[in-house]
Amino acid sequence: MNISPSLKKPRVSWQAVFSLLIFVFMYLPILVLGFYSFNQSPYSATWQGFTLDWYRKLFSDDRILSALQNSMIVAACAVTISAVLGTLMAVGLARYEFPGKKLYRGVAYLPLIIPDIAIAVATLVCLAAFAIPLSLWTIVAAHIVFCLAYVGLVVASRLTNLDPHLEEAALDLGATPTQAFIQVLLPQLMPGILAGCLLAFVLSLDDFLIASFTAGSGSNTLPMEIFSRIRSGVKPDINALSVMLISVSAIVALIAELIRASGENKSFK
Repeated sequence: MNISPSLKKPRVSWQAVFSLLIFVFMYLPILVLGFYSFNQSPYSATWQGFTLDWYRKLFSDDRILSALQNSMIVAACAVTISAVLGTLMAVGLARYEFPGKKLYRGVAYLPLIIPDIAIAVATLVCLAAFAIPLSLWTIVAAHIVFCLAYVGLVVASRLTNLDPHLEEAALDLGATPTQAFIQVLLPQLMPGILAGCLLAFVLSLDDFLIASFTAGSGSNTLPMEIFSRIRSGVKPDINALSVMLISVSAIVALIAELIRASGENKSFK
């Protein structure tokens, strides 16, 4: 008598179901946003057909282009300055001992955990105390505060995977401290510096709260322009702009992560 073996039913683990729910919760709004950005109707709630007109309209909108230019200037300037200062800060904290080092490290990375509203108010009060008029450059100064911390943190994590004896070997071979830093340490830190800069660039480009507190007249950034338009309702052109911002941010973040992971893999070889 042949007894067929009982077939085991596939079991779905609760971890898989929980992960699926989390991803749906996180990315469903983005999918809905992208769907309605191709809506022919000027009202987001009703679907009347597929169109690319809203994307074309963005590139002929002078206010959007001006705000985008301001955001790019702010992000580029803030990231460039933060790249230099953040790298020097990370190297100094990792390679040198000085009084108050632990306190300085805590203060240097404090902007990572301070709410944006606190940074915005503190920066505004500081600018008012010194009677500095608000402009595009006050936004740059405010963005340097948190961009510096992010660049320094990424570079510091890269430093932990490097061999400190390489610099000592360069010094023993006759190199000056400056030559050892530029020719030995800096090339190894470059993946971390680039990853930190890309991360800081995305954060600066997307910032609204700090920029709105420190912007002068006529210095609207792209997030500020978007916020001013959605007060009367979200239109498909804003949906299209949001989709483009999300796509660019995701691509830049992916590139930053690939650069960071590539640098770590090279350091382990």
